[in-house]
Amino acid sequence: MADRLLGFVLAGAKTATCWSIADGQQTHVGKRMVAKDGAGTPRAVIETVSLEQMRFCDVPWSFAEAEGEGDVCLEDWRDGHEAYFTRNGGFSPDMMLWCERFRLIETIGEGAEQ
Repeated sequence: MADRLLGFVLAGAKTATCWSIADGQQTHVGKRMVAKDGAGTPRAVIETVSLEQMRFCDVPWSFAEAEGEGDVCLEDWRDGHEAYFTRNGGFSPDMMLWCERFRLIETIGEGAEQ
């Protein structure tokens, strides 16, 4: 899954992500992070441009679409994320999420622009 999501980031399709608030605040606005592929190889630098908390049931289509994972509507996004959260610790429509928007700063390694 890491390689697939990284591919979306490198293609410019994925500019957002979210996680359960129970997992803690993992970033802050302005923080730069190295995105790695499934083998742990650094492939990109991204920077957090916004971070907010919201309930799962309140996530708008504009955010879901920015996650860039191929969902064609908010219902698809919700179905996929409900399944993910259910597999990874629990799901509730009222669960709180951290919703991060980020930008690609640079690519690293194979295929990187020089």
